[in-house]
Amino acid sequence: MSTGMGDGPVLGISAYYHDSAAALVADGVPLAAAQEERFTRRRHDPGFPAHAVAYCLRQSGLRLDELAAVAFYEDPALKFRRVLATWLATAPHGYPVFRRAFPQWAGWKRRALDDVRARLAELAPGRKLPSLVAYRHHASHAASAFYPSPYPSAAVLCVDGVGEWATTSLWHGRDTSLVPFAELRFPHSLGMLYSAFTYFCGFKVDSGEYKLMGLAPYGIPRYAPLIRQRLIDIKPDGSFRLDLRYFTFQYGRTMVGRAFEELFDGPRRTPEGPLTEREFDLAASVQQVTQEVMLRLARTALRRTGERRLCLAGGVALNCVANGRLLADGVCDEIWVQPAAGDAGGALGAALAESHRRGAPRTHVRHGTDAMAGALLGPGYTDGEIEGFLNRGGYPAVRLPERELVERVAAQLAQGRVVGWFQGRMEFGPRALGNRSILADPRDPAMQSTLNLKTKFRESFRPFAPAVLAEDAKDWFDLSQESPYMLLTAQVAAARRRECGAEAESAAGLDLLRVARSTVPAVTHVDGSARVQTVTAEHNPRFHALLTAFRDRTGCPVLVNTSFNVRGEPIVRDPAEAYACFMRTRIDLLVLGDRLLDKRDQPAWREEGDWRATIPSD
Repeated sequence: MSTGMGDGPVLGISAYYHDSAAALVADGVPLAAAQEERFTRRRHDPGFPAHAVAYCLRQSGLRLDELAAVAFYEDPALKFRRVLATWLATAPHGYPVFRRAFPQWAGWKRRALDDVRARLAELAPGRKLPSLVAYRHHASHAASAFYPSPYPSAAVLCVDGVGEWATTSLWHGRDTSLVPFAELRFPHSLGMLYSAFTYFCGFKVDSGEYKLMGLAPYGIPRYAPLIRQRLIDIKPDGSFRLDLRYFTFQYGRTMVGRAFEELFDGPRRTPEGPLTEREFDLAASVQQVTQEVMLRLARTALRRTGERRLCLAGGVALNCVANGRLLADGVCDEIWVQPAAGDAGGALGAALAESHRRGAPRTHVRHGTDAMAGALLGPGYTDGEIEGFLNRGGYPAVRLPERELVERVAAQLAQGRVVGWFQGRMEFGPRALGNRSILADPRDPAMQSTLNLKTKFRESFRPFAPAVLAEDAKDWFDLSQESPYMLLTAQVAAARRRECGAEAESAAGLDLLRVARSTVPAVTHVDGSARVQTVTAEHNPRFHALLTAFRDRTGCPVLVNTSFNVRGEPIVRDPAEAYACFMRTRIDLLVLGDRLLDKRDQPAWREEGDWRATIPSD
């Protein structure tokens, strides 16, 4: 498996906070990576990723004792010292939380590496374990951002809630060197600021931030001046300080308290309560401030390094609206965001950091491509496994050659039918990128509502992303580079400029937002933007073939692409989970590999109890 250039394969692990994961790297190349939630079906599972570790070893054909090292994504002892220092600094306010949590922190959490060793020993009884090393949290983020990127050198920006102490860090990556040169420390955190508003608007911290981002275009940023005046002091270089009098996350179980409520017109919205203009405007305001900070930080990182390319990771890097602004404003020439930018990606970053420390090269850079293999690093299922599942269940399916399959599915999509698309290896990270996807026609103005309310069972305001043929993307979106991981937003208004031309457009006073909505309304957000995924034949040939067939039939090279799951549930992993989601929802067709299933042909579906009642809100 290893050529010896990286001194053997390395397993990376992230665990014990949220989104635990495992990743396996050989010679600096990611071979396998998966989140534990995909196996346990527990959303954002924080536990030791035993299933994900077992998958990575099975996928690579390796045993634990054949690995050069296991790399953990943060330093538990340093994190314990930060937690303890925070409790002492905020005493006596935090004593109730301290009393409940301290026994765990004084025990296994402080010695989390010992727990990792013990759990690995359970997976390989009687075998010698590889050495276990720990990387700091932001070092893991930075490694996940730069090392797999297609750039020989770049500025690197990592922004999240908090690791051990760092909340923001700036790095310079060159070949296999990755050097930090600036950081901000807890409790001054852009991620915590955004999460405070997520909490105040009634969404769940560490999972609902993307809802706040989706809500922002519905409001006006009328609170932004107040946020700048009272909550965050932003310096020209992007550094900042929070006014901690308005926050309680340092010592409490909540993010904000009474002072925050008084500042922003009343108490927190109750989860699942009605959304009002206040929540719309709060979301718009904190989004604007977040983008301002990110722009300033990016400019500083690029100026200090002399680079024109930027790599991003950390939870805030999943804010694709802010990422799109970095590109649209010309802050950098190119941007690359780790597709698993949150804590799950820390497992990959730690493994990459250790692999390159041991001498692995970055050979992919010579070819101008990234090393993520389209983020398709999770479990896949053979034709025989799919056939066995269908036969055992007695589920009727038609097996088709690829060309006929994509032509038939494209025709059904063009007729307004919704398709569950299950192919190859699962995506690593939060986005479905064409292997565990629900697909639909973006030209249907009713499709957003249909998918949100009857298929995904989620809030009606939530936008959907377009997947577009990479070669056609610039004709449909104001996008200056490829966006393979759905982590950049762009305006949809370019979709018909090629038909009317700039002069005619100006003369006619054309409303570009109206044009966008009339062209691909199901993927056009209220502000005319879309979170774009560009698809190439190199990274996903079958998905590219389907988009091509749909374009040839309709003239539109775009499909709605949303994750194959329902609200509160992890993305489906195996054929059984895909079939259950298919039968429980308003999905009309299911494609499992080469097999096409029509719901009208399936036997009656029987549930034991109310399955939706068992799924927690996300």
